[in-house]
Amino acid sequence: MSTLLNSLTTELRRGTLTLAVLSQLKTPQYGYSLVQRLEKSGITIDQSTLYPLLRRLEKQELVTSSWDTSESRPRKYYSLSDYGEEIYIQLKQEWKKTSQELYILLKGEEEDGAD
Repeated sequence: MSTLLNSLTTELRRGTLTLAVLSQLKTPQYGYSLVQRLEKSGITIDQSTLYPLLRRLEKQELVTSSWDTSESRPRKYYSLSDYGEEIYIQLKQEWKKTSQELYILLKGEEEDGAD
C-alpha cells in the first residue's frame, strides 16, 4: 500500500473508530474487553490508539470512567455519559446519512462502468 493511500485510509478510519468505540460503551467496558468486542465486529484497533481516544472522549465529557478494584487486578471501566449518549445518537444518524449518500455515489460510478 502506498504511503498516500495509507495516510488517506488512516484519515478515513479515524472518525469511524470514534463512532465504533462510542457504540460499544452503552454498558461499561475496560480497554481489553473493548478491543475484543470491536475485533469481533471486524474492527481492529491498537491499544496505542484506543487509550488516547478514550482519554480524549473522557476530556470531551462523552465518556466517564471508574476503577473496579474488586478483582486482583484493578480495571478502569469506561461508559457513555448522558451527554455522550446524545452525541452518539446524533453521530449515528449523521453516519447513516453520509454512508447512504456515498453508497449512491459509488454505486452510480460502478453503473457508469468506472471503478
